[in-house]
Amino acid sequence: MNRKRSILVFILSLIMIIMCASVAVSAEPVKLTYSCFFPPSHIQSILAEQWSREVEKRTNGAVKIEYFPGQTLTKSNQCYDGVVEGLSDIGFAVLAYTPGRFPVMLAVDLPLGYTSGVAATKVINDVYNQYKPKELDDTKVMYLHAHGPGLVFTKDKPVLKMEDMKGLKFRSHGTSAEVVKALGGTPIAKPMPETYEMLQKGVVDGAVYPLESNKGWKLGEVIRHCTANFSSAYTTSFFVVMNKDKWKLLSPDVQKTIEAINSEWITKHGEAWDTSDMIGLKYMLDQGGQVIGQDSKESARWKAAVAPILESYAKELDAKGLNGKEIIDFIGTALKKYQ
Repeated sequence: MNRKRSILVFILSLIMIIMCASVAVSAEPVKLTYSCFFPPSHIQSILAEQWSREVEKRTNGAVKIEYFPGQTLTKSNQCYDGVVEGLSDIGFAVLAYTPGRFPVMLAVDLPLGYTSGVAATKVINDVYNQYKPKELDDTKVMYLHAHGPGLVFTKDKPVLKMEDMKGLKFRSHGTSAEVVKALGGTPIAKPMPETYEMLQKGVVDGAVYPLESNKGWKLGEVIRHCTANFSSAYTTSFFVVMNKDKWKLLSPDVQKTIEAINSEWITKHGEAWDTSDMIGLKYMLDQGGQVIGQDSKESARWKAAVAPILESYAKELDAKGLNGKEIIDFIGTALKKYQ
């Protein structure tokens, strides 16, 4: 009898050891890497790192995130594929850096006359929630956001009217390159991190970007003129996505917590774009830069010049089996609501 009891005690003890070991294993945090193309001092990079720390805090350490800003883990144009392939677990960069891959979402970038980052950010998330495009199905979307009005900036020659664009080379990409072309300039397609050096060395005469980049990327040091072409202003769409396999490793409770944080950070990014636009404007003016306004007649000319971009893009969407007019009309209606 004692022998049977000893065997029973041994078995129970073994079960307890196995259970304790299982608890210990499950208590190990899920470790994630986060690649962001913005330099560490940029407000958008700061927000990304704050998101990481907030996830760690609210999951009580169940998730640990190692943050890599400034393209130190993956380059800006490799960031999305890097998440898909597992080079990083989370990525933050520009959708337009992989042309043709995100046709629905990149309709948001069209020159619809954006006036704020808050509006652009609300619009892009509305578009994603409305259409849930398959183009983003190979990752888990955390959230999306978009900057304030993309305007024309030049180093030496001021652009007072549309004709002044002729013969000038502008660093641009994706939709912004189409805007430059429609306005008479010559687009030079390069990512934002290369813009400062291109302007400094005279490789380009100007660039198109939001006001915030004058401080965020220090471009206010190498440009002198901003043309306030708000009627033809575009935006740029940004993604924050996670590797789907890594997402599936997280418990439902942790996933729910992260999605709640994502909702909060959408607002933070939109507001940060607008705040940093004002900071960027001041920084440019402090460096001796100037803003060139447009009267209603010139503004209307610029708006008319970029209108064919919308029509052409609608046809591109139609050719892909998507309803181009419906998507662009949806974006335009949402933009009017938020602006």
